[in-house]
Amino acid sequence: MPPIPGSGLAKGLAVTLRTMTRKTVTAQYPEVQPELPPRTRGVIGLFEENCTVCMLCARECPDWCIYIDSHKETVPAAVPGGRERSRNVLDRFAIDFSLCMYCGICIEVCPFDALFWSPEFEYAETDIHELTHERDKLREWMWTVPEPPALDPGAEEPKEIAAARKAAEKAAAAAAAAAAEAQEDQP
Repeated sequence: MPPIPGSGLAKGLAVTLRTMTRKTVTAQYPEVQPELPPRTRGVIGLFEENCTVCMLCARECPDWCIYIDSHKETVPAAVPGGRERSRNVLDRFAIDFSLCMYCGICIEVCPFDALFWSPEFEYAETDIHELTHERDKLREWMWTVPEPPALDPGAEEPKEIAAARKAAEKAAAAAAAAAAEAQEDQP
């Protein structure tokens, strides 16, 4: 049976009428902040105290958008007769977000947990040169980083905690055995 002429038009108008009667769900963004998922990748925050200027993040970045400058500083010996040590001091840490592709490689390779994802996403600029953010701005974003999710109650205990607990139980058992032996020796 051939289609009735104009049936496609009628179906389209029916869909339009159904949609017109529904309540709109437009979010008024500037006035109403969006509800973001907990692990949102917004911007990278820097916890400067953990940074040892190892340069791993800058070397592994595929876009070369991380700029780090440092100098060596001599630290006096901790004990008399000891030798002086040198350590790197961070002078500049900047990320050019006009080049960054938000892959997260820098965060994954950081061995000292100095870089974190922040859910902050409102950092647009009118000039592309202002998208290079220095360590002061990256430090400000660090305080917007959410707490890590809690461990699953049914998950296996981490090896580090299990080893520490086992050592503490062993030390407590040895102390209890020594106390019991000391009580036996007393008249």
